[in-house]
Amino acid sequence: MAHNLMICGTMSSAGKSFIVTGLCRLFARMGYKVAPFKSQNMALNSGVTEDGDEMGRAQVVQAEAAGVKPDVRMNPVLLKPSTDVGSQVIVLGKSRGNMSARDYYAYKTVLIPEIMEAYESLAAENDIIVIEGAGSPAEINLKENDIVNMGLAKMLHAPVILVGDIDLGGVFAQLLGTLEWMDEEEKDMIAGLLINKFRGDPTLLTPGIEMLEERCGKKVLGVVPMVKAKIDEEDSITQAFATSKGSGVDIAVIRLPRISNFTDFSVFQVMDRVTLRYVYEPAELGTPDLIILPGTKSTISDLEYLKKTGLADAVRTLAGTVPICGICGGYQMLGTYISDPYEIEGGGETEGLGLLPTRTVMAKDKKTVQTEGVFEDLTGVFAALNGMAYRGYEIHQGVTETLPGESSGSEGASALSQDAAPEIFGTYVHGVFDREGIAETLVNALLTRKGAEKTETAGLDYDRFKAEQYDILADALEQALDLEELKKIMGM
Repeated sequence: MAHNLMICGTMSSAGKSFIVTGLCRLFARMGYKVAPFKSQNMALNSGVTEDGDEMGRAQVVQAEAAGVKPDVRMNPVLLKPSTDVGSQVIVLGKSRGNMSARDYYAYKTVLIPEIMEAYESLAAENDIIVIEGAGSPAEINLKENDIVNMGLAKMLHAPVILVGDIDLGGVFAQLLGTLEWMDEEEKDMIAGLLINKFRGDPTLLTPGIEMLEERCGKKVLGVVPMVKAKIDEEDSITQAFATSKGSGVDIAVIRLPRISNFTDFSVFQVMDRVTLRYVYEPAELGTPDLIILPGTKSTISDLEYLKKTGLADAVRTLAGTVPICGICGGYQMLGTYISDPYEIEGGGETEGLGLLPTRTVMAKDKKTVQTEGVFEDLTGVFAALNGMAYRGYEIHQGVTETLPGESSGSEGASALSQDAAPEIFGTYVHGVFDREGIAETLVNALLTRKGAEKTETAGLDYDRFKAEQYDILADALEQALDLEELKKIMGM
């Protein structure tokens, strides 16, 4: 049976996912067989396994860092918020429908046997399981029947490391305050503390660390610096929506209220010739070189938001002047009509942006599949991609059809770009830009379109780039952590 370790945080965005990712990489480099595990994840960023199962994007990233294939057992329960008070509940990769927060709270203990079975089967196949908590273990209103923080740690007999974020300030109060809300049994399970996202000379923290350790009786196992590694973020609460500034191409992503899978654009964020920015209102849009409508968990609701804010009119006005790309929910929005007769995303129907001759109806069954193909028959600036092989994954319940009498373009790619709208491109494929050379080809086509000099950079191997980032993170943890103490905590 595998050794295990749980990483909890004083709050959301304290760096739990980041630390788990780095530990997965670090232990794998040491020669151990490692798997990540998060019993319950709430996120709109998700991925699809080879078997067509849906799981949280953070655990996909952590599996990549560990050098293993993503496995739905690593994230047995995924909650995808569809409203402010409800989520789609996905168990072992398959949807079990939508539930209100209150209904799920009453239901979740039913999932414990499946969570335990998933964990135990992973533990039988690996040397180490690195477990990620959710939110904070001090959320006392959720403490009863907890299946993701200290409650899970008890079930798995896992030692816990508590992580605090010093970049936001008040890290000593974060750590001490979290411990104060725990009962004695839970405090005993906290095997050490970790200070994350520090800038500067860590020796300046020594007096505070000594006082903290004396006050709470827990050892600080390390001070992790602010690591400049570009790791895909878990969800939209993060800094992923900060502008990345380059010189050459201006790409504007429409910031939808329930944006999902924004990691589709991560490849552009690391390119020197690209400025990638997220647009919240019409005044911010300007005249970019490319507009992207991203995925969303609530297509109709987010489309109504675009209409209400004026962003829908702004995008329509620029159509024909600025190339537009829609991915998944964004692709659906580009059509003429969207209907949700089975209330998959809350129900209702609405007119689309009318930029593509398509209509979408939400179906009962969800499509989750890895996919690959070759771009064909694309026109306008997107024609530069023709003949290039892509791969990615699809997660959607919408069925999109071309209107009678219209040309449908590249259906094999789940995409559409045709003579009537040569600068419009839609696809259901997440990660469609990631394969080596695709993003560069599109950027160069956009540069040529505006009369700018092409980039001479060789095609970016995004998989290799991500591997380099995992190593940067692992290097930082290797230097910052007391690894011998960590191994001792884990019983190694």
